Order: sequence, then structure tokens, then C-alpha cells
Amino acid sequence: MPFTVPPLPYAFDALEPYIDAKTMEIHHDKHHAAYVTNLNKALEGHADLQNKTVEQLLTGLNSIPEAIRTAVRNNAGGHLNHSLFWKIMKKGGGGEPSGDLATAINGAFGSFADFKAKLIDAGTKRFGSGWAWLLFRDGKLVIESTANQDNPIIDGGKAFFGIDVWEHAYYLKYQNRRPEYLEAWWNTINWAQVAENFADAKK
Repeated sequence: MPFTVPPLPYAFDALEPYIDAKTMEIHHDKHHAAYVTNLNKALEGHADLQNKTVEQLLTGLNSIPEAIRTAVRNNAGGHLNHSLFWKIMKKGGGGEPSGDLATAINGAFGSFADFKAKLIDAGTKRFGSGWAWLLFRDGKLVIESTANQDNPIIDGGKAFFGIDVWEHAYYLKYQNRRPEYLEAWWNTINWAQVAENFADAKK
């Protein structure tokens, strides 16, 4: 079965004023759609790979034919990353996490404020395009950033919360002011979904 773009779980303007409707429309309908189209194209004629999940493709990159490996890495990563990104935002989001997730964040980073500052710093300092992540690595909660559409799953990480710092995610509204976008983004977060992702990643 070819990969498909999941529908956006809210209206394009749901995250206003923090992320503008036009950016959401282009980001979802054009950028994410292009990753899916290009991933399906790269897998044409490779029936064994077409039956794999996007996670299986990314954890098994070394077994993918060299001629299509980079295309699969970039586009499967783009599909996985954006599929997560849409779900961890919602209309009326923001605030702080609670329960086990809050306890884990406080334990790993000292406080929610320190965690937030560290994730913003990782996103700000990512040179060029990429992502900043909260993930499990070797059983520990850590913050990392990756280039382009790489996902930490490629080298054994289990990311469950991440922010897109490609310019297409914010440029229409924030231009070159990435830190301003990173700060505003916290007002969109769907913490209930992040807590669910956290519980799954911890297994």
C-alpha cells in the first residue's frame, strides 16, 4: 500500500495567532505531501520495501538499496516527523504537562522551565534545517537535534516530541526570527497527546 498523508486533525487556522493558517496549509498540503509522493516514488519496483512501515524503513536503512537510500531516508523521515508534529499541537493548547510526563521531565532536566529553555536552545542552534527532539535514548530522557528530516529512530532513539525548525514551518510569519517562533510554539502544544506518546515510547 502506498503511504498517504494523514489529515490535519484541526483547521488550518486552529493554531492562530501562533502559527498562521497559510503556513499550516502549505506545510501540510505541499511539504508533507511532497515527502509522501517522493517516498512512494522511491519505493516503486521494491515490493518488499513497500510492505514495511515508515519506522521499519528508517531503522533498516543499511539494507535499502544504495540507489534509493538517501531518498528513503529524507522522505520517510519527513513523513514520520510531520505525522508526529501535527498530532502534538491543537487549538487552545499550551500550558505545562502533568502526571508521569511532568515527573520525568522534572527528573531529567530539573524543572519544566529548564526543559523548555534547553529545547528552545537546541532548536535555535540547529544550523540550517532540522528538528529539536525530546526522546528516550538508552532508557534516558534527553534532548537532541537532527539535521534535515532525520529522526532519532535512525540510530536507536525513540523521539515522541519534536519541533520543526525548517524555515517553511515559520517563515511567512516570523521570517528569520526562529527564537520567536520557538517561544510562540509552546502555546500550541497538545500535552495529552505528548503524554500518550511518552507512555508508548517508554515501553
